[in-house]
Amino acid sequence: MSIFNLDKVFKPQSVVVIGASDKPGNVGQAVLRNLREGGYDQPVYVVNPKYRSVLEIPTHRSVLDIGKEIDLAVVATPLAVAPQIVRECVQAKVAGVIIVSAGGREIGAEGLEIERAIKEEAERGSIRVVGPNCLGLISTGSKLNASFASHMALPGSLAFVSQSGAICTAILDLSLKRRIGFSHFVSIGSMLDVDFGDLINYLGNDPGVRSIVLYMESLTNIRKFMSAARAVSRIRPIVALKSGRCAAGARAAKSHTGAMVGDDAVYDAAFERAGIVRVDTIEELFDCAELMAKQPRPAGPGLAIITNAGGPGVMAADALASYGMEPAMLTPDTHGSLNEILPAAWSHGNPIDILGDATAERYGQAIEVCFAAQEMDALLVILTPQAMTDPSAVATVLTEVLKGRQVGHQLRRLLDRMETALTEGLRGQRYSVFAAWMGGVDVEQGRAILHEAGIPTYETPERAVAAFVHMFSYQRNLELLQQLSPKSQVAEDCDRTGAGGVIRRALSNGASQLGELDSKAVLRAYGIPVVRTLLAENLNDVLRLVPSLGYPLAMKLASPDISHKTDVQGVQLNLFNEEDLRNAYHRIMNGVRERQPEAQVLGVTVQPMLQRVDYELIVGSRRDSSFGPIVLFGMGGIASEILRDQAIALCPLNRLLARRIMEKTKIYQLLKGFRNRPPADLAALEEVLVRLAQLVTDFPEIVELDINPLVVSNGTPCAVDARIVLAPSDVPSPMHLVISPYPNQYESHVTTKGNLELLVRPIKPEDASLLEALFTTLSPRSIFLRFFSPMKEIPQEMLARFTQIDYDRDMALVAIDQAESQERMLGVA
Repeated sequence: MSIFNLDKVFKPQSVVVIGASDKPGNVGQAVLRNLREGGYDQPVYVVNPKYRSVLEIPTHRSVLDIGKEIDLAVVATPLAVAPQIVRECVQAKVAGVIIVSAGGREIGAEGLEIERAIKEEAERGSIRVVGPNCLGLISTGSKLNASFASHMALPGSLAFVSQSGAICTAILDLSLKRRIGFSHFVSIGSMLDVDFGDLINYLGNDPGVRSIVLYMESLTNIRKFMSAARAVSRIRPIVALKSGRCAAGARAAKSHTGAMVGDDAVYDAAFERAGIVRVDTIEELFDCAELMAKQPRPAGPGLAIITNAGGPGVMAADALASYGMEPAMLTPDTHGSLNEILPAAWSHGNPIDILGDATAERYGQAIEVCFAAQEMDALLVILTPQAMTDPSAVATVLTEVLKGRQVGHQLRRLLDRMETALTEGLRGQRYSVFAAWMGGVDVEQGRAILHEAGIPTYETPERAVAAFVHMFSYQRNLELLQQLSPKSQVAEDCDRTGAGGVIRRALSNGASQLGELDSKAVLRAYGIPVVRTLLAENLNDVLRLVPSLGYPLAMKLASPDISHKTDVQGVQLNLFNEEDLRNAYHRIMNGVRERQPEAQVLGVTVQPMLQRVDYELIVGSRRDSSFGPIVLFGMGGIASEILRDQAIALCPLNRLLARRIMEKTKIYQLLKGFRNRPPADLAALEEVLVRLAQLVTDFPEIVELDINPLVVSNGTPCAVDARIVLAPSDVPSPMHLVISPYPNQYESHVTTKGNLELLVRPIKPEDASLLEALFTTLSPRSIFLRFFSPMKEIPQEMLARFTQIDYDRDMALVAIDQAESQERMLGVA
């Protein structure tokens, strides 16, 4: 149901608390007290047949006895009676229910049955259910505290959503100490109905929400979650802490890819694809939340570090280096300006060490210089207690300089609206300022001043830098989303029929995996280059095949039971004559008999040796139980599982996403050319990844797939060995994906009245150049009517937004003229 009726949950015009009593420690009573003390000024009712009143509010025997329209019910009874209560809420036309009671799935089968009954009753009346087993929720804009938390959240623009009630209370308590405000504070518990996807959809469309912070332990309806997060992360930062990084046990995998890709790595890939910033600890979550709530996002990576001690400055720079970043390089102008105000012994670099005798005035002057420096996007001010440095005075100076700068921003916005040219001297608004006041008692008052002024303050430079890096990574994700993908020919030349025949035949025969020859046949059907390979059942067959292949040759064991052939001497290379072939064949057969005698042996495969191998890669896929097929790329060969230089991504892929996977690996730098090795054809490698992703998109039956190695010889990739593991699938393509692929079923050919043959199809990410060309043909009036303003060219971020759509949420159709050598877009709707 997504956001249906959630407005009445967060902005109810009336609330009933069911189960409140006068007993000490009663949860319902705590919820009722919070509603009253939080300032909620709409009608509040109480249902409890055992009491005449609770907290001086008259009670009703049932929600049906109230006789007034109810938007929200909070259920604080034993969970066993919740199905009956929800049934009565349906009859009373209640819009939403918060069930704070525990006793559901966490107690086993009996609890699961209660939850099933609750859901069945709720669906009958389209009631939204938050919980069960949750703390409740707070909506500061409505002054609604429908929870049994010990405090009301401060008002703000940060939305927090958590599965854990305990995490909620800890974050809430910390937020009061550090004066962080929230627009929404939601504990969702067991997510019987309302889940992360629903709340991201709802909160992302609330103008009062600036950022969304999530604490999650598990996900339900992952396709909805991914769709919501991908849409909302373009306009609001989403930061997530996902617990459970360590697997409880080892996963039994039949391929290199299956063994190399852990479940948590898939979450990393999913969050990145959705534009979510992932943090690892509660401390990081809170630090990042504070920075997002109080400061604008940095426009770039340029961090200035001002410090009155060398050591903390170095610690901040080291922390940046651990994330692959470094402090902003000072320009000659900035260096000169600092020279004019600082003692000669200052550090003459960034970190800007203004020395241990720094006064508040010196801090203020250095801060002003950094604000004016064009190479700076954010400022970290570090202070350590020193005899000549007053922490409170420095904090006051920092807040005053920042206030003056904010007045300048207001002037700039006014001047911009007047279209004046006076914009050079004033920086944009997206400049983050944060501090690290190191120490204890001596700096407490200074920290309080900074908190009051809305300047995030951290106890160590490392925590401050981590928060900045997470904030910048969101900005970088946005920029990556706006990049445009090159065109790919995958959809046009894949032989789905041929590949499907091989897969269906194997499954009908009861096979759980394809042999090397069949695996390569499937790859070949999808345009992935493979080395010519022949099967020989015995040594005589091997010798008979030599004339058609030529020397040198490679010989490999053919067995459905052995994945790692080298473990049984099953790979023999550089065979130059008949004697080499005979010896290699006997080594393989002896190795199998000695080390895995129970394995079924089909014979050996024989293939030509590539004359030159510049790089060995691994490309593969595995079907994740939650996120569907993922694609892996990395350094290949027999040590691939030990070196683990790999990156993964969710399907589907385009060439831009394929290049991003490659860029994350160490071997990518080698692929661009190294010493006497020629560079790999990176575009060809992108095509291999895109074709592989299309293959596992088209066939949910593929559980695991390995190409190891995918060798690159003189720049060209070629699959030398391949293995595909199969299992029947009850889910048809593409429903096994969590990101909707291109819907080719909506393609059609039409003929215009002027006999022009057109292809009408959904828009693709690769259509950006066609859309850009179409824009150049539009008249100024057409442009104004479409965009409501004059435009000379269409910005890249707009091209990305129009072409990189989520087919689960949006649809845009384009009319393509294919009559000429170059495709031409004639219209989009």
